[in-house]
Amino acid sequence: MSQYYLSHLKELEAEAVFVIREVVAQFENPALLFSGGKDSIVLAYLSRKAFHPAKIPFPLVHIDTGHNFPETIEYRDWLVNELGVKLIVGSVQESIDTGRAKEETGWNASRNALQTVTLLDTIEKYKFDAAMGGARRDEEKARAKERFFSHRDEFGQWDPKNQRPELWNLFNGRKHIGEHFRVFPISNWTEMDVWQYIYSENIPIPKLYFAHEREVIIRDGAILSTSPWLKLKPGEVPARKVVRFRTCGDMPITGAVESDADSLEKIIAEVASSRKTERGTRADDKRSETSMEDRKKAGYF
Repeated sequence: MSQYYLSHLKELEAEAVFVIREVVAQFENPALLFSGGKDSIVLAYLSRKAFHPAKIPFPLVHIDTGHNFPETIEYRDWLVNELGVKLIVGSVQESIDTGRAKEETGWNASRNALQTVTLLDTIEKYKFDAAMGGARRDEEKARAKERFFSHRDEFGQWDPKNQRPELWNLFNGRKHIGEHFRVFPISNWTEMDVWQYIYSENIPIPKLYFAHEREVIIRDGAILSTSPWLKLKPGEVPARKVVRFRTCGDMPITGAVESDADSLEKIIAEVASSRKTERGTRADDKRSETSMEDRKKAGYF
């Protein structure tokens, strides 16, 4: 009698595809939140696999802070064309211009928190009732609390103490008018799983993830890329270093790591030996002990 064997990556893939299909089955107007990072890229390719040979039946939604790495925007536009999917862009700059959000000031000013306003406005404008994202439970302790189907009230807020059970992979998508869900199909994946899947599926990724020479400064232990939006403090002198990025966020807050990993094989080896989490280089997560949970309660990704 022959045995049927699934690798752990294929099991994770099957789980994610099941969740994505559940979203389309249960909701009228879903969307996929796309940051240009590796997790949302994998989610986009999983979505293509879930409905092949048909096209992906929902749009990609990018909340553009205006402070993105140029490589991220270049890749986003390429991917939209590659997958033949609709792209919707919510602009943080537009939220600032219309008075919906207020620009931060100071040395460590960031537009990261301002994305919440733009995201909720975009969800309301297009009447999305489910927004899928690439968050994983191993990334951060607040994200570890969320279920696959994460309910949001009419104000877009999350109550971590009032989450629905998901026994036997039964997902409850019932909601009232004005409410919506955030859905995280790759919740059970790790950073290593993501990289191994990208390698096994030969998925193209932005150049930022590979080691390259770049002008940077070191601030509070973080290696930050120079940019028009990073105001230098007195005494800060840019230098050129060979670095790569483990996450793709805004330029002023996304820290790099010194690395010679210029291939997927080297990245996988580096991640396997690392003792620092991928979000350990993100300046926005260091503002307080509960910074991510506070933002998620207010409606963040």
